[in-house]
Amino acid sequence: MVKEQQALLEDARQAIVNYDLSKTEEAARKALEGGVKPYTVITEGFVPGITEVGDLFDRGQLFLPELIMTAEAMKAGTAICMAKVPESEVKSTKKVVMGTVEGDQHDIGKSIVMSFLLANGFKIYDLGVNVSSEKFVEKAIEVKADVVGMSALLTTTMVEQKSVIEELKKAGLRDKVKTIVGGAPTSQTWADRIGADAYGENAVDAVKKIKQLTCLS
Repeated sequence: MVKEQQALLEDARQAIVNYDLSKTEEAARKALEGGVKPYTVITEGFVPGITEVGDLFDRGQLFLPELIMTAEAMKAGTAICMAKVPESEVKSTKKVVMGTVEGDQHDIGKSIVMSFLLANGFKIYDLGVNVSSEKFVEKAIEVKADVVGMSALLTTTMVEQKSVIEELKKAGLRDKVKTIVGGAPTSQTWADRIGADAYGENAVDAVKKIKQLTCLS
């Protein structure tokens, strides 16, 4: 790769580290115009940036507001790149169905996780918030999901994560689809109790766990 393209990728990485949405969009467009392939912009520009952000978050040097801004920048930059990839060239990716469980309207944590997963090459199906266990299962069947991710931000709704896993069992999917739970009231103990395959302590940890579940780590 020529030095000019390496510089463009560095600009993409730095825009993510600075959690600057407009700069990320600009970096994506300039890299594409400079001849860098869309997937390369993502994997060699954005992903190193978001990995660095994740490390900073783990060390307590960045906090939730910055993480949210990083996720939004990542989502915008990735969308610009993916729009330039012909449908026939879209790589086969692992499929993740995600949603906030029934009775819960919180969306921030899930949105951050999805942005990070997109940057790491996953195909994401966002069911939104207040999602019934039946809808989780219907979508998992429809897209042949590899992973189902369930978010709950309330102690009164976290029990719905158990309901989703039970519905997957009823549908005969439990051995075919991995499950991960997350959200403020959840824990590894809770995940073990309801039979989930993994627990995501935060967005960075959730992505790490999903990569492990799909053998991509």
